[in-house]
Amino acid sequence: MDTISAVKNRILGLCGERNISINKLANICGLPPSSVKNILYGKSQNPKLLTVKMICDGLGITLAEFFNTDEFNQLEQEIK
Repeated sequence: MDTISAVKNRILGLCGERNISINKLANICGLPPSSVKNILYGKSQNPKLLTVKMICDGLGITLAEFFNTDEFNQLEQEIK
């Protein structure tokens, strides 16, 4: 799995846990829905850390909580 897929899966998982739509997530995070959808549908291949931070803020979690999953911990190095 690559990092972009892990970010996408994490966002979708958090929305599922909270039973919120992508549009509602964008709204509570103060982001345009297109920004979140671009991450989820693969248009954005390098989402900004600030965007991920805004998602975390909207969900009431820290960046550490966002990235502290087995999926992120098991990613292979991007530079080979």
